[in-house]
Amino acid sequence: MRPARPADVEAIAELRAVVMRPDLERLGRYDEHRVRQRLRDGFSPRHTSIITSAGTFAGSVALRPSDDGHWLEHFYLAPALQGRGLGSAVLRTLLTRTDTSGGLVRLNVLSGSPARRLYERHGFTVERQDAIDVFMLRRPGADRRGDRRDDRRGDAAGNRA
Repeated sequence: MRPARPADVEAIAELRAVVMRPDLERLGRYDEHRVRQRLRDGFSPRHTSIITSAGTFAGSVALRPSDDGHWLEHFYLAPALQGRGLGSAVLRTLLTRTDTSGGLVRLNVLSGSPARRLYERHGFTVERQDAIDVFMLRRPGADRRGDRRDDRRGDAAGNRA
C-alpha cells in the first residue's frame, strides 16, 4: 500500500462504480454519476491508502479518525483480484494498527453485499441496519477468523462508505 494522492481520486471513483454496481442495481439505487460523485465529495487523500498488486493500482481503503476510533471507508478492490486473500491481508494490516491504538472501527456495507462476510470474519458485528445499509462495529482485539482465504465474492466489493 502507498499513501493516496489527490490525483488518485478518479481511478478510485471509477473502481467504486465498478465494484458497487451489482449491489446498487440490486437495491434499485445505481446512478452512474452519483456513485462516482459521492467518492469525489468525500475523498481525503490524507486518510486513504492505495492498494497495489504487482506494482499496479488494485484498489483503495480509507481509515478516517473518529471520536472513539476510526471509520473504515472506500475499501474497494479490483474484481479480478477479489477472492485471492488480498482484501483480508489489507484488512489484517489495518486492524493490527487500530488494535494497537485501542479504538473502535466502524463501517457500513450495502445490505446483501457479499463483502459483509469478509468483515464478519475479521470480528465486525452488526450495530444496526436498514433496507439499504448495514452498520458494523469492531472492538479492539475482536476475534479475527479472517486468516482463511476469502471466498470468491466476499472480498471488499460492497463497502458503502
